[in-house]
Amino acid sequence: MRAHEAGALHGDIGNRGPAWLRPPQDVNALVPQLWPRTVRRAEAGALEIGGASVLDLAAEHGTPAYLLDEDDLRSRCRDFAAAFAGADVYYAGKSFLCKAVVKVIDEEGLFLDVCSGGELAVALAAGFPAERMGFHGNNKSVSELTRALDAGVGRIILDSFQEIDRLTALARESGKRPKVLIRVTVGVEAHTHEFIATAHEDQKFGFSLAGGAAFEAAIRVLDEGVLDLHGLHSHIGSQIFDTSGFEVATRRVLELQAQIRDARGVELAELDLGGGFGIAYTTQDDPSPAGDLAKRINKIVDAECAAENLRRPKLSIEPGRAIVGPAVFTLYEVGTVKDVDGIRTYVSVDGGMSDNIRTALYDASYSATLAGRKSDAPPLLARVVGKHCESGDIVVKDEFLPADVQPGDLLAVPGTGAYCRSMASNYNHVPRPPVVAVRDGASRVIVRRETEDDLLALDVG
Repeated sequence: MRAHEAGALHGDIGNRGPAWLRPPQDVNALVPQLWPRTVRRAEAGALEIGGASVLDLAAEHGTPAYLLDEDDLRSRCRDFAAAFAGADVYYAGKSFLCKAVVKVIDEEGLFLDVCSGGELAVALAAGFPAERMGFHGNNKSVSELTRALDAGVGRIILDSFQEIDRLTALARESGKRPKVLIRVTVGVEAHTHEFIATAHEDQKFGFSLAGGAAFEAAIRVLDEGVLDLHGLHSHIGSQIFDTSGFEVATRRVLELQAQIRDARGVELAELDLGGGFGIAYTTQDDPSPAGDLAKRINKIVDAECAAENLRRPKLSIEPGRAIVGPAVFTLYEVGTVKDVDGIRTYVSVDGGMSDNIRTALYDASYSATLAGRKSDAPPLLARVVGKHCESGDIVVKDEFLPADVQPGDLLAVPGTGAYCRSMASNYNHVPRPPVVAVRDGASRVIVRRETEDDLLALDVG
């Protein structure tokens, strides 16, 4: 598509509205909230992250590659720890996990959520203290629960009556008394995508509050006396910007806590409100700073505890993607630029849905910028797509790029630290990209690039 025709697509770009359609005044400008905190555009035009040029990083590590700003990751850990002082802040292992990141989380004093035996194995291999871990999951196997008990995982979040029975039997046999939380489905519809909203009634997680299952689960654990019921857990979803859902969830969970107190004379020690705080993927997203989130949530907890005449329990929070999501961008190389006259321009890069499935899976929106140089060309409304044999292989649905974008250019897509590498696949037998941490002008590979030998190693013929 020619640059001057960009406005013709008004009816074709979804629901981001006319304001988003206006071309940027400077196609080279970076919107700070979209990028890791050390990212800048050097005078010569190339992006820098952690003091290193993407031109040098591409030459050394190849593309596509996930580039992790280590200072940004650490600063976000510190932001949440300081904002929620006195609370336990849990990093979401499912968002992105490798040994190097586990060590950062440990060094910054955060706690760690895992939700599978594999995630637990990575955490233990990195030397993370098991007592600062929580184990989530709606269908934990006997072997996973056994390993969690053996390792001394700090808390296990119970998700079904079968799991209560399973863990009770294992604990009785081993002589251990693990701390557990009851996951409560509070019936709150979070304003997020239906696949990542987790507190409405019709979904697989937790015990229903409305149906009485959550109360029954708590009473069963208390009366059995084998497991240490430490608290209640609520998680209303992910990519959440509005704290009003937390107000409703907190009220309902603490009403349950009061019912448990009245029935058994026990005030539970911990309240985990989940989190799932949103990040900026486009200029339309406006995430709140950690301090603002903490003030609002603490105010809600204080008010609801007072209303129920409860001692304030220790608060736990799970920021989710808000810690690692903004700390990473993916660097691609353009392979082809195809002008489908009168419809749109397709800019194809050397990755795609194998390294970022979220656009296809969740209809997620992303941004992109020309990363290796500046351009004086006018803006062109383009679609950034991948190399896979799939029409849904879209990386960025709509973005203004310079009209002179061409094969060999580098493109950067921000906000890819969470759920991109962790959900990556080998579709079309494409090896997964590396994760490269950058700090103080130096880079190091923390997850190496897969090779064709890796793919063939699993194929036993």
